[in-house]
Amino acid sequence: MTAEFAGYRRGSPGYRRVIAALACAGVVTFAQLYSPQGVLPLIAADLRIGASDAGLTISAATAGLALSVVVWSFVADRFGRVQTMRVAIVLATALGLAVAVTPDYGVLLTLRVLEGVALGGVPALAIAYLSEEIHPFHAALAAGTYVAGTTVGGLLGRIVAGPLGEWLGWRAGMLTVSVLAAVAAVGFVLLAPTPRGFVPSRRADRDEGGLALLLMHLRNPRMLAVFAQGMLLMGGFVAVYNYLGFRLEGPPWHLPHAVISAIFVAYLAGTVSSPLAGRLAASRGRRPVLLGATGVLIAGVLMTATPWLPVILTGVLVLTAGFFGAHAVASGWAGARARTGRAQATSLYNLAYYVGSSVFGWLGGVLFGWWGWSGTAALVVGLAGVAMALALLVLPKDPTRATGR
Repeated sequence: MTAEFAGYRRGSPGYRRVIAALACAGVVTFAQLYSPQGVLPLIAADLRIGASDAGLTISAATAGLALSVVVWSFVADRFGRVQTMRVAIVLATALGLAVAVTPDYGVLLTLRVLEGVALGGVPALAIAYLSEEIHPFHAALAAGTYVAGTTVGGLLGRIVAGPLGEWLGWRAGMLTVSVLAAVAAVGFVLLAPTPRGFVPSRRADRDEGGLALLLMHLRNPRMLAVFAQGMLLMGGFVAVYNYLGFRLEGPPWHLPHAVISAIFVAYLAGTVSSPLAGRLAASRGRRPVLLGATGVLIAGVLMTATPWLPVILTGVLVLTAGFFGAHAVASGWAGARARTGRAQATSLYNLAYYVGSSVFGWLGGVLFGWWGWSGTAALVVGLAGVAMALALLVLPKDPTRATGR
């Protein structure tokens, strides 16, 4: 941040515009990234592939995103956060429209990888942009509010693609999501204020310091523990949402796909829990809130392993609230801990986050094929348990609370 600009405070017009713009960016990113999740059984049936192969439509995009986030951070150091996000959003929206009309599974996966590469420009930079433009005292709350906005995008993609997919075909459902994402992209372009806290890097500084900043974060055990939170928790969360639909369309429930798609309304639990976790982290410290939210996630997963449908659906709400609370804390912590190389720190967090989504999201389908839902649930609980152990053993008790460094 520049010496003259300490950051927008909560309630100011600049604060509201930053949050609104990032909410639009979240819709663009997460509606398109996860829209196939709402129609995975339909994709599997139409293309005559198994559950884990259908899940690759998600993993392909998240893998592309994971590969690109660090590159986007260096581009943004040269050209600025907002300008870079604008380019990424336009490219991603164009590719999303192409994905929706492709007839071939191989081409579909290729386009999804490219779409993920383009989408990587948003989560790679959003927290860095927020950390530079928002006053540090309000950063944890702002990060939670941003994550809440991403839940709306994720929910929109799934609940639009799912019902429309059952009535008109999965391609029509995904195409509609891409059109809505285009509208949100216009909103970001119009709303994002001119950056005031960003100082472009000189070429010499970038050449000398870029790799050094990455290595600095990768050598810091506490930063690695923060990155691991994103990888482990996101991997388990995506596995649940990828394959729960396959479970519920089978015996003993045989639920229609439109009803299964309605389960994604549980994302609204994350819309509530994300800003709440941000407020609690600012007042009580990040680590206890992170641990508590992860415990809530585990409780929700265990509820989905029961044979009673009302308990399963309640469990989805619980685990969703827990995941987004934990993610809001961990993602904000990555930006707050980085006194230098903030874009690289948040990009590494997102790299880990989406590697977890790609690898464990796919592995959950393999275990589902072998052992049913018990195998998927055991994976998710195990991942969350490792995340809690790392938080307890490595992360600080967070005595500074508001900054958490």
